[in-house]
Amino acid sequence: MTTAERPRQAQEPASPAPAISRRQARRTGLLAAAGLAVLAPICAEYLIGYADSISRPLTMLAGLIIFVPLYGTVAVLIREITRRIGGGWPTLILLAAAFGLTQAGLVDQSLFNPHLTGDPTWDDDRAPTLLGDTGLSVYYLLNFLTGHIIWSFTAPIVVVESCVPRLADRPWLHRPGILTLTALYLAAAALIHDDASRTFRASPAQLAATALAVVLLAAAAFAAPRPAPRHTSPPVIPAAGRRRPPWLLAGAVVIALTAHQLLPPTWPGVAADLLILLGGAALLTILTRRRGWGRPHALAVGGGALLVNAGLSFVVDPLGDVSYPAKYAANATLTVAVLVLLTYAHRRSMAPRR
Repeated sequence: MTTAERPRQAQEPASPAPAISRRQARRTGLLAAAGLAVLAPICAEYLIGYADSISRPLTMLAGLIIFVPLYGTVAVLIREITRRIGGGWPTLILLAAAFGLTQAGLVDQSLFNPHLTGDPTWDDDRAPTLLGDTGLSVYYLLNFLTGHIIWSFTAPIVVVESCVPRLADRPWLHRPGILTLTALYLAAAALIHDDASRTFRASPAQLAATALAVVLLAAAAFAAPRPAPRHTSPPVIPAAGRRRPPWLLAGAVVIALTAHQLLPPTWPGVAADLLILLGGAALLTILTRRRGWGRPHALAVGGGALLVNAGLSFVVDPLGDVSYPAKYAANATLTVAVLVLLTYAHRRSMAPRR
């Protein structure tokens, strides 16, 4: 090879890696949807370990028979709707809020039930921020909505999408899969509603107000502004993004959401919580629109949220009688599983785009 030939060869681009085939994309999408359908109920019901089932592994596994249709199908449907209409974070969060309010206000009606758990501390936490005769506690409204938006739906969606970055912005299911998930959710919701209604029924006014709020949230989700498509943005962090490293963002999320979980059930606590949540949402809105935001940053937000509940699970006192050695063993197992999943998602999100 002559000296004249070397520069010419050096300028030739490397051969691109083969694109993912349609068949492989469909198979990967189905696996990702199945993973999300299982992860969502685990994050919603088991990760923080508030229920007495935390010390009974077989009961937890059996509970997934109901929780996967109740939470997992919704998480997948929220993601599919958002990706199919080209929505961004506002669409995703508003849909999560609509489904979360449906769950707490219409399905199990836990939002209005003064004796939901049979534990006196439930009513003690409910009473300080109770709004007159409405039966609505602002403290529990904020906690139910935030819990569903962040831990039941949005964080699991972000983490699973980070595991399949090449398909993160594409639908995973076809119409038969969407119809199947919808049928499973409606069946599970009807079963839970029937069981909850045997001991408590919300008033017609409470149900009507909740249904109206759900409709408004869903309408806002579809009307939310949609981001411009990014055809060339790689999942790795651009040079401008190094000023905002993902680990720093994850640390801020952990601090903010830990404060959210530990604030007292009082009006000052609710006010402080609203400042934290609204301020954090505003900051994230700004960051997502700036150059340098990428998939690792989104994972830092979702992963930080999961780490908060995994860490707090060791200090949460479950409802009912539990075996504490078994509880701590379950907490540790779930925490290790979360760490392994986040490590895998981080490596996948940092991989060069093909």
